[in-house]
Amino acid sequence: MGGEGGPSTTVAATLLALQQNPMLSVILVGDEREIRSSAPTLEAFSGRYDIVHTPKTFLDTDKPASILRSGRDSSLYRCVEIHQQGQASAVVSAGNTGALLLLGRHLLKTVEGVELPAIVATLPDINSKALLLDVGANLACSPRQLEQFAIMGSVLAQKQFGCAPRVALLNVGAEEYKGTADVQETARLLETQETINFSGFVEANAVFEGHAEVIVCDGFVGNVMIKASAGAVNALISQIISNITVSEEASIRAVYSRLNP
Repeated sequence: MGGEGGPSTTVAATLLALQQNPMLSVILVGDEREIRSSAPTLEAFSGRYDIVHTPKTFLDTDKPASILRSGRDSSLYRCVEIHQQGQASAVVSAGNTGALLLLGRHLLKTVEGVELPAIVATLPDINSKALLLDVGANLACSPRQLEQFAIMGSVLAQKQFGCAPRVALLNVGAEEYKGTADVQETARLLETQETINFSGFVEANAVFEGHAEVIVCDGFVGNVMIKASAGAVNALISQIISNITVSEEASIRAVYSRLNP
């Protein structure tokens, strides 16, 4: 129910997913009246959806920690609870990211050997795509936690891209001697980690050049990285559009939509 577009966006996306994936079934959680009013064609997928009514929506402006105290009747809390109970294979939400992370740790826990969850972003590069993590879940991470992110990212990339992924550590330089003490210690851990293919350091300006399928950093660095990149792309697109014709603008927007699905 949350997110910038609210049910009109999330329910429309659900209908599109049902249309494109015949084997998919969904549980829509939120205000039932709003859900149905946002999806007049929902009945076309009878038998492939359920609606769980919740009276409350946890907003993006709410403090994430408050969901554990007063958000049990919210759509976000109920979604994670449904997953915890084994009624759903995954949770998709456009709502409060911090609250979703807290709920995941509170209700689902992390797997053995993983101290912290990480947020993953999929980035386009000149070859295909790459995973960047963490992009905001944890502002500060220990070398051991960054090593765990590298392992998680490598496993995800294997499944998602079908390759033997290279793992790089985001740093202020590609030279072996550069970086903070924590970055240097993380590199030493990754070099001896037999479950991943560590390719060394990568600078921010080379992230999109296809040097690695998995790029690891703490949440502060990763969040700044993706927001600065998005801002640069938006500024560039605006400058281009202000100097082109209508037909050229449509072509540029089509390219932009492929880079930012």
